[in-house]
Amino acid sequence: MILHKILASARLFTADKLLTMNVLRVFQQALFIGVNDKGRVMGTEIGKETVQQWINEIKVKTEPSIIPDAEVIEDKGKTIVVLSVSEYPIKPVSVKGRYYKRIGNANHLMSAAEVANSHLQTVNSSWDFYLRPQKSIKDISFEKLQKVIDTITRRKPDNNISSVQEFLLKNELVKGDLITNACYLLFCKDENLYTTIQMGHFTSETIIKDDVSSSNDILSQIDEVMSFVIKHINKEIIISGRAENTERWQYPIEGIREIVLNMIIHRDYTSSVDSIVKVFPDHILFFNPGSLPNNITIEQLLSNTYVSTPRNRQIAKIAKEMGLIEKYGSGIKRVLDIFKDYKLPQPKFELIPGGFAVTVFSETRANGIKKTDLKTDLKTDLKTDLKTDLKTDVIDKQIISLIANDKSISIPEISRKTGKGVTAIKVRLMKLKKAGVIRRIGPAKGGHWVVISN
Repeated sequence: MILHKILASARLFTADKLLTMNVLRVFQQALFIGVNDKGRVMGTEIGKETVQQWINEIKVKTEPSIIPDAEVIEDKGKTIVVLSVSEYPIKPVSVKGRYYKRIGNANHLMSAAEVANSHLQTVNSSWDFYLRPQKSIKDISFEKLQKVIDTITRRKPDNNISSVQEFLLKNELVKGDLITNACYLLFCKDENLYTTIQMGHFTSETIIKDDVSSSNDILSQIDEVMSFVIKHINKEIIISGRAENTERWQYPIEGIREIVLNMIIHRDYTSSVDSIVKVFPDHILFFNPGSLPNNITIEQLLSNTYVSTPRNRQIAKIAKEMGLIEKYGSGIKRVLDIFKDYKLPQPKFELIPGGFAVTVFSETRANGIKKTDLKTDLKTDLKTDLKTDLKTDVIDKQIISLIANDKSISIPEISRKTGKGVTAIKVRLMKLKKAGVIRRIGPAKGGHWVVISN
């Protein structure tokens, strides 16, 4: 965080009276004491040691310690103090043990995830570069890995990737037998808890007609989400008088795919909140945990006046090499252009508590877009979608049936009878317990299952 933004929070000074007199003015990376918000010189009173005391306070209360340059200026009999500092290369800088970010003209306390991401960006890294705890090369699918290598080789024949091991090392996806977060999310062998996407088809705001949950590797999820959306949107046949009629989807498939790619590639995978896709008769909602990086505003996003910093650099790099994305920071502009060319309303982009949402609208809303309570909608969704999804999943029904018939059945036995891996079964059992469908009584050995509801 740039120091002048920290200083503007007025938390570093003992001269509280001075700070409440509207005599502070921040210019770039300097703090002008004695100038009001309109740029008028008001002057300030200082003692012999005042400026040095301010410098010492800033040094003591920041970590890493920041030592500003100070200059006292006399202007028409009035005193101005200028405290200036160069932007610190490693971010963020804490003030009294806390980290703040500047939004508009206010300071906001940063979350732990925001602090971590800010630091990773300044050291030219990201969360997905780090090793995945308790996961190794044995937890990834070499078949999935080879498909990605084949895709990249077809696009760039001169890449000369001679082996899977070379690809993993070249892209820094492994260290010995250990794998990075990106490697696990891209090529995981079994279902996992970290990539869950809840998808629902709604006939109204409260009535669900179909819903599916995906917890696969993120590359497979791109096709899974697209298949679900295409399954539940309309396609019309336009009779043009030519030999072949024209097909027109309710939404531009290319634009939907661009939104899905951005949702999956740039998702905050450190969040415990699931991604959500909700298909309604006349609009589709895409929700992702995690806000926009680097304090990018919606206005900057829509006008394409921002510097793109991928949240997941390693994942974004692989996706770019596969041709899934063209260049960083161009996705939103492409979505806007595609929907404009398709003669549909501009998609709605929103920062909401817990994440970021995109809503696309069909032609039926072009002449009067309804306003929906997105926050309430998502809150209800997070509480109900998981349980509803579990009720309709075939594998989950099979697991519930096995437990109902044998309350002492083991996880390996459930795995054998369902044909799913042990890890995948553990994930599903955890979801069933979370949804209140089943409960485990007693320890792993000697305990038993109870089906709460069918």
